[in-house]
Amino acid sequence: IALPRISNFTDFSPFERFSGVSLRYIRNAAELGAPDLIIIPGTKSTISDLKWMRQKGLEAEVLKAASRGTPVFGICGGLQMLGKSISDPFGSEGGGVIAGMGLLDIDTVFGKEKTRTQVAGSFCGINGIFAGLDGLKYRGYEIHMGQSNGQGAVLQNGNVYGSYIHGLFDEAAIAKTIVEALYKKRNLVFDESAVFDPH
Repeated sequence: IALPRISNFTDFSPFERFSGVSLRYIRNAAELGAPDLIIIPGTKSTISDLKWMRQKGLEAEVLKAASRGTPVFGICGGLQMLGKSISDPFGSEGGGVIAGMGLLDIDTVFGKEKTRTQVAGSFCGINGIFAGLDGLKYRGYEIHMGQSNGQGAVLQNGNVYGSYIHGLFDEAAIAKTIVEALYKKRNLVFDESAVFDPH
């Protein structure tokens, strides 16, 4: 989803490094089609961009796609949008409380300070279509307003996943595992010659 205030376009460029994979940035519901994976990226203004998604009919389409089993992955602000609510008690983004999409069992509260940290670890407890991620090592960074109640590098509810970590897909094994899982869902054989090109 090409949010108006999208941040970190580079989070998703690793997927373009596989032959047979196309990455589209869309701005309205008519462009969504039937993707294999929907990614909601980070944003410099989570609340405004969630309102924009509603106005464009994109939230409704994402909810329909998720209910049909399409995997949805939110990064940072995208993770926050997938939760139940976003609260802004200190007016970081204009104040107030807004309902989220309700696809993840989390609530987010914006504080006064921005989180900025490097992170690394191993995935634990991942299941569903991306169960192959379990045990893989990741590294990346977090930079966001708001804290969400939830544990782990990736939060999950069925086929809906979310993470605060930018750069998550830069690790070749992680991107390859996701692409392989999407191939398998389509009953296609992943071409091992479609080697991840780190450049």
